Amino acid sequence: MPNRINYELVMEKTIEALERDGQHPALLLHACCAPCSSATLERLVRHFEVTILYYNPNIAPPEEYHRREAELERFVRDAGYAELGIRVVELSYNPQEFYDAVRGLENEPERGERCTVCYRLRLEQAARYASEHGFPWFTTTLSISPVKDPVRLNTIGCELAERYGLHYLQSEFRKKDGYKRSLALSAQYGLYRQDYCGCIFSKQERGV
Repeated sequence: MPNRINYELVMEKTIEALERDGQHPALLLHACCAPCSSATLERLVRHFEVTILYYNPNIAPPEEYHRREAELERFVRDAGYAELGIRVVELSYNPQEFYDAVRGLENEPERGERCTVCYRLRLEQAARYASEHGFPWFTTTLSISPVKDPVRLNTIGCELAERYGLHYLQSEFRKKDGYKRSLALSAQYGLYRQDYCGCIFSKQERGV
């Protein structure tokens, strides 16, 4: 079996190359919530012009979806990112998009094939938005989570980048204590930390 790609190292080398060329490109950051965005933004804002995309039709119920979006907006404001020109773009919330995408996979366990389909659904919308709005780069906060699969995320991201003529920033934001840093920032800003991934299936599996 081949060694797994060191996505943290790939990201570092990518950023080094951009800095050598004097580039500070626009990047669309797909975000799932405020806690996952916290340490991710801290790393990216030094190297990219970041815009956050909140597109998560998987999140249920609606009250949870809106709570996570509002908390993300609050964090961007309270942490001073809004003053830097960073904004949150929220796309329309249509949970049926998620249910249609995962039809037949309802009984898959968390981290199974249903999650792969969910990754692709959200990343493809991010790639489409980036392509249509002039962002040469895109990536996602999802790799900061210890329960998300960075191999699948980065593989899908690179496939979509090629299809849409973009660059995908390969990453594993949980590395170098990224996840621990997100916990610290969550405590600092009093961020709401959800106790399930987001979809109704993960909520049921966790028993919450």
